[in-house]
Amino acid sequence: MSKELPEQASVVVIGGGVIGASIAFHLAESGVSDVVLLEKDELACGSTCKAAGGVRASFSNEANIAIGLRGLEVYSRFAQDYGQEIDFGRDGYLYLLSDQTNVEIFTESVALQNRHGVPSRMITPDDAKKISPLISTDGLLAASWSPEDGKATPESVVMGYAAAARRHGARIIRHCAVTDIESTGGAIAAVVTEHGCIATRTVVCAAGAWSAEIGTMVGVDIPVVPVRRQIAFTEPLSELPEFSPSLTIDFPSNFYFHPEGKGLLLGWSDPDEPEGFNLRFELEDWLMGLGAIAETRVPAVLDYGISTGWAGLYEVTPDRNQIIDRSTEVDGLLIATGYSGHGFLMGPATGEIVRDLYHGREPGYDIGSFALRRFAKTGIGAGETNIV
Repeated sequence: MSKELPEQASVVVIGGGVIGASIAFHLAESGVSDVVLLEKDELACGSTCKAAGGVRASFSNEANIAIGLRGLEVYSRFAQDYGQEIDFGRDGYLYLLSDQTNVEIFTESVALQNRHGVPSRMITPDDAKKISPLISTDGLLAASWSPEDGKATPESVVMGYAAAARRHGARIIRHCAVTDIESTGGAIAAVVTEHGCIATRTVVCAAGAWSAEIGTMVGVDIPVVPVRRQIAFTEPLSELPEFSPSLTIDFPSNFYFHPEGKGLLLGWSDPDEPEGFNLRFELEDWLMGLGAIAETRVPAVLDYGISTGWAGLYEVTPDRNQIIDRSTEVDGLLIATGYSGHGFLMGPATGEIVRDLYHGREPGYDIGSFALRRFAKTGIGAGETNIV
């Protein structure tokens, strides 16, 4: 992973998270001879390393269901196919519903998921407690259970994709920030970095929360904003349930948890969190909000202290759906960003989609709702409702 830059490349991928690593691998595997991936820090050091690791197909959008199913399929055999253990397990996703509108939305989503082979189902609060024993059923109207969803280790997936990309001839250059992108006559010409320049006709923006800055370099508006999300870990629980889902989610509040070691990982999306690149782990106010929810939904959590935690960034679009597209404004610019917290599980399919876009082939997924141009229209259409 030398910082010695090649003079030119067929494709430069910007961003060394799971999206960028998957794209680099799929391009190199498809025969692109000189793929270069640039990462300004360490691989997986951005949003990927701060992800909870969930992998699911329980979405409300048909295309997202297909992408999630592909993620589950690839990760289920990742160790065999890529020689990298990723601790993949399928313990299911449980969504707790205490609002009638959400019950109706999830009932429709489950029907859609079932039509695409996802064995999710609506269940009673009592059945939900049997699946996730730590919860309180007070105020619950129903729950949605998707037993084949799961979780894996994001950093390990990136390492597996990166190693496979290198085996196919791709170059991965860390600690090499992109400072500009040159274009001529509306077409990509070169990528300028802090260590030199690489001539190229194709750039893939997989820069996550930093994608808007990359777009600005070529005059393309990529409407992605960073929003901080915090995760905390409890001290060991004296009576950790023998089985718990990969994620138990109190959907109205977006509070979630799953076992991590001998304790619990706790996550919560604070609705009052401002946009910005704040990566400080600030426990006090966040924990007060989380504690109020936990007191109702998982009161046992309040008996244990917090051992550690971290803050990461979601890369959020206006409709909470990702952007996977070839730019119509600048020739040679491909975009894969804006996953709004779900990039890890969508990494495998995204690599395949961008590979096909590069080669001028029709992707095997319906990506019409992920086009960048949708944000130029008057009124943004309905996006993904099942956001965690």
